[in-house]
Amino acid sequence: MTSRQLIGPPAGRGRTPARAVAVSSAFGTFGELLQGALPDGGPDFLVTLPIARWATATFEYRSADDSVEVSPATKTKARQVAETVLARYADGGGTLRLSGALPEGKGLASSSADLVATARAVASAVGVELPPRVIEDVLRRIEPTDGVMYPEAVAFRHREVRLLDRLGALPPMTIVGIDEGGTVDTLAFNRIPKNFTDAERDEYALLLDRIRTAVRAGDAAAIGQVATRSAHLNQRLCRKRTLNAMTALSAEVGGVGVVTAHSGSTIGLLLPHDVPGFRSRLAEAINRCGQLVHRERVLCYQTLVSS
Repeated sequence: MTSRQLIGPPAGRGRTPARAVAVSSAFGTFGELLQGALPDGGPDFLVTLPIARWATATFEYRSADDSVEVSPATKTKARQVAETVLARYADGGGTLRLSGALPEGKGLASSSADLVATARAVASAVGVELPPRVIEDVLRRIEPTDGVMYPEAVAFRHREVRLLDRLGALPPMTIVGIDEGGTVDTLAFNRIPKNFTDAERDEYALLLDRIRTAVRAGDAAAIGQVATRSAHLNQRLCRKRTLNAMTALSAEVGGVGVVTAHSGSTIGLLLPHDVPGFRSRLAEAINRCGQLVHRERVLCYQTLVSS
């Protein structure tokens, strides 16, 4: 999603506009439907769970400037992305402003969404469209990233910032979740050796095949089964104290399973919109989650059905 205002001639290196303003966004994710590693020394990977919450980047390009200012000033990685895109496609600098509804350190891909939105906004301001593969290349030089540059659920090699497979749109579901508190440094988590066994790697490969088939068939029940298994497998790496309670609650209210931020503090149950009595089940799930944690930590997000 991008809006753009130009002052000056058409874009392109050597003939970029004197000034331009562009606004772009990128969605976040509720943790991961699946995260693990493939057999025979294969790569670490994750499967995204896109949600209808976004990070937004506004970039004001100025050809007469050679610096990039960022607000909030703490978004240093976003500044790196802006500078990288400008170095490739235009001379000049500008001002980058970031905002959005994705809390940091919770496993909702807030950092990835910031960086993707930034790349899109800067490129748009100088008259360039960046396909996902090019955004991957830009971000690969900066940090491990979720696959939120793609408009649907994907299997993604997050450490290498490379697409593994495009799976497709998820069925409409509400994630009723909780924040167990605290934050997790995703970069530090990614540096920890996971030491997956051969048996675990084989299981992750089977789970990837299952969720690939399930997403393409729109099979919410099968998606939930894979997500639940991945959540339980991840307990030794990033423990969720409410996992057993949330798994039981999902079954009791008609959910299809649980999903966790494999390197964050959030956990949720997946409630398909076509379940009979959806509204009453949703209210019950919210109420019951409020009994597990303070109500301010109860979360509700919708799966992103189109971007």
